[in-house]
Amino acid sequence: MIILTAITFYGPQLVAQEYRITPNDNLQLTLDNSQDGDVILLAPGSYFGNFVIHKQVTLTSSDTSNPAIINAHGKGHAIIVKNSNITISHLAISNWGDDLTEENSGIYANEKASNLNVHNNTLKGDGFGIWFNKIDNAQIYANTVEGNLALRSADRGNGIQVANVSKSRVYDNETFHVRDGIYVIASKNNTIENNTMHDLRYGIHYMYSYDNNVLNNSAYNTRAGYAMMSSRRLLIEGNKTRDSEDYGFLFNYITYSTIQKNHIKNVWTKPENKVLGRDGKGLFVYNSGFNTFTDNIIDTAEIGIHLTAGSDGVKIFGNSFINNPTQVKYVSSKKQEWSQEGRGNYWSNYLGWDMNNDNIGDTVFEPNDGIDKLIWQYPEMKMIMDSPAILILRWVQRQFPVLKPPGVKDSFPLMTSPHEQLTTELLASSQAATKE
Repeated sequence: MIILTAITFYGPQLVAQEYRITPNDNLQLTLDNSQDGDVILLAPGSYFGNFVIHKQVTLTSSDTSNPAIINAHGKGHAIIVKNSNITISHLAISNWGDDLTEENSGIYANEKASNLNVHNNTLKGDGFGIWFNKIDNAQIYANTVEGNLALRSADRGNGIQVANVSKSRVYDNETFHVRDGIYVIASKNNTIENNTMHDLRYGIHYMYSYDNNVLNNSAYNTRAGYAMMSSRRLLIEGNKTRDSEDYGFLFNYITYSTIQKNHIKNVWTKPENKVLGRDGKGLFVYNSGFNTFTDNIIDTAEIGIHLTAGSDGVKIFGNSFINNPTQVKYVSSKKQEWSQEGRGNYWSNYLGWDMNNDNIGDTVFEPNDGIDKLIWQYPEMKMIMDSPAILILRWVQRQFPVLKPPGVKDSFPLMTSPHEQLTTELLASSQAATKE
């Protein structure tokens, strides 16, 4: 039985209706007959179908502790949004389609609109969780999106996908068992904040997007915590990633961006996936210039930071490189100074001294030499790393610096990590979360 309650408010419509409906009622008919400003409250139970919202309404559960279930019969979109000023909240959405070409989604908005609010929903299905395209001023928050582990990663949709979206916030969501947790393409002036992404391919994946903030997110058990590609003027701050297989952060053609106060822990390729040249990289910077990396922690990665393919004009200072077997892999013929205004980085394998106790090493730190570059070019040389011939070659380079190829130099290495206390706290937090 549909129960209507009148709600008086000031605006284009003088009286809004509140519809209270049950699974026995026709939800689509109620949506079609509603007017802008109406509130549709769903009683607990399952509502089967593929629903379309044409009016500017609120669709939510009457009992938020026992959310109504939207079940899409395993095909198409569960809910299609076709207007502005729509709120969808406190629903359990499931069993939508798995056709990625048709963009099958739990909540789908693909027409120009604004002021969409999607929050406190749980979504579980094969395709995309939430798909927004051509939307302004959206709020997507406090949702949980779960994919289907029975499908290959490539056959799953992304948890939250935003394309051509601007002036919007995506925050406090959890995504897991999907392909990529949050996928952002061709979008600008947005904030992605306080989300948790785990057990998937990429936590956050950026493509062709400008002037966005990526703040205080957390990713774990991924191939890459964050994959940022073909974008510029990003602020990437306060994010965490742990237990990644290939990359903590991957940057491919990222320019004029600031990457600061992020924490990367445990980036290590699994033994069963190990092939020649595949090593876990804390920071992988490919063809990305004019960026600033500062106050980041890169802890226990096979390679701390790998720069290659024209990644010039970068500023790298105030970072902590801790327990990385290879701290730096720098493939270029240009020199780079990794310090700024007398402040370099902390390197856990730095063997220099500090005679005047100013916390700055008195000798320059150079993480790579010509032998390293030979090994990068001919990886099979690793088998003779400890041979007398290699030791002699390294000695000759030290005695005759003119033979040393151009590379990275930190003229002001830090003697202690500026993040020592933070690293201890984050490690304890990570261990506690793993036990839970």
